[in-house]
Amino acid sequence: MALSLIVGIWSARYLGPSNYGLLNYVSAYTAFFTSLCTLGITSSVLVNEFTQRPDEEGTTLGTTIGLRLISSVLSAIMIVSIVYIVDDGDPLLLWIAIFSSAGLIFNVFDVIEFWFLKRYMSKVTAIASFVGYCVTSAYRIFLLITGKSVVFFAVATSVDYLVIAAVLFAVYKKNNGQKLRFSLARGKEILSVSYHFILSGMMVAIYGQTDKIMLKFMMSETDVGYYSTAASLSTMWTFVLSAIVSSLSPAIVRFKKEGNEAAYRKKNRQLYGIVFYLSMAVSAVITLLAPVIIRVLYKEAYLGAVGPLRVITWYVAFSYLGVARDIWLVCEKKQKYSKYIYIIAAAANVAMNGLLIPKWGATGAAAASLITQVMTSVLLPLLWKDMRGNVKLILQGIMLIDCFKSSSDEIK
Repeated sequence: MALSLIVGIWSARYLGPSNYGLLNYVSAYTAFFTSLCTLGITSSVLVNEFTQRPDEEGTTLGTTIGLRLISSVLSAIMIVSIVYIVDDGDPLLLWIAIFSSAGLIFNVFDVIEFWFLKRYMSKVTAIASFVGYCVTSAYRIFLLITGKSVVFFAVATSVDYLVIAAVLFAVYKKNNGQKLRFSLARGKEILSVSYHFILSGMMVAIYGQTDKIMLKFMMSETDVGYYSTAASLSTMWTFVLSAIVSSLSPAIVRFKKEGNEAAYRKKNRQLYGIVFYLSMAVSAVITLLAPVIIRVLYKEAYLGAVGPLRVITWYVAFSYLGVARDIWLVCEKKQKYSKYIYIIAAAANVAMNGLLIPKWGATGAAAASLITQVMTSVLLPLLWKDMRGNVKLILQGIMLIDCFKSSSDEIK
């Protein structure tokens, strides 16, 4: 992570706010279609499938990879087409789009990590990510030393995904993983569970990525560079939160399957409390030290990122409460509410960006993202009776109610 951080900062300095903004502008399209080509098949969905059908893991994995491969190829074609049309065939942006979108195809194999997750073998995915970081960092260092253009930097993500896929698949076979098979019937079953997350994922991408696109057209690519720098800094440590959520996910699913409701609720509260307070502590430090962090890491050219950084860092806590909530949604079979929540949130985010970007630029985009995430995680779920139980668990987790002491109703 340290190597990746150093090389990432070095790359941003080398490219400058303008070129760095162009790279992230195109990446916004890629990120949007990532939510589409994953087909809503999240870790929660697959871990649940593996738990329910342990003898058919090869079919589950093979079917998921096949479905995602088809959707990824189609998504890559759509990205290139959109950039060509919207940006009047700009050759530079078109090449960036081609190389960036190729990463979607290699990323289909990341579902194998959920197989390791089910077996409490998270270290395998950590090793794969580490190898990917090292190879990608070496590639970027080569580009920096040889002075290559921004187009070559667009290839980096594809290199990362390709290496991680190769490592995961090799270790999967070494651990006697079942032969991968594609089943249309199983595909329909998986999509019947995950389709709720497809639309919700797209809506998340809208309020997570349209800010960059709107900044590009309403302000400039330089503002996109400032905003992207702030967003990257605020989330550079969130691999810790992802690891926490992934580590607790199997236990939560198991408690639900066993009918241990007290332990199930308690584990959810613990997860929400840990995610919230860890995020708040880190965000407080980042807010206080934002000018120093930007000046030391990115130099004077990126001081325009201080304002957005001080705002968007608080987004992380509420964002990962939403990530943690996905486990509850799958266990309770209430995935359908995700799409309603995110449709409203996406519309609100676009409207707020339209109001705040002209006034405050990149800082306005950051404020719009923060407000939207608070709405998504805590406020909007209150509109539905079936979702209020989760809001209660989140608030109990934040207030540390029955998080670490054995509750009287816990099943022994």
